Amino acid sequence: MISWAMHKVGVEEWLVLAVMSMYTGAKTVIRTVYGNSKGCEVKVGMHQGSALSPLLFVIVTEAISREFRVAQPGRHGERLSERIVKHVK
Repeated sequence: MISWAMHKVGVEEWLVLAVMSMYTGAKTVIRTVYGNSKGCEVKVGMHQGSALSPLLFVIVTEAISREFRVAQPGRHGERLSERIVKHVK
């Protein structure tokens, strides 16, 4: 989903590959009062605490909104963020 979204919003391929390399083979453990679990591969989601996570979230939501945007009179090609700003003003 992240790779698709980055391509959808026009992120250059070298940057998509750099970001995706951080997610390939990512592992985590679960820490409990009894100790840590065995490591397991993380196949979905974004890294918690990563400085990129908020930006990737925005990229994914923008890509989804572009996919499902319904053309409305007078609003052709208007971005979701532009509509929100106009509504708030």
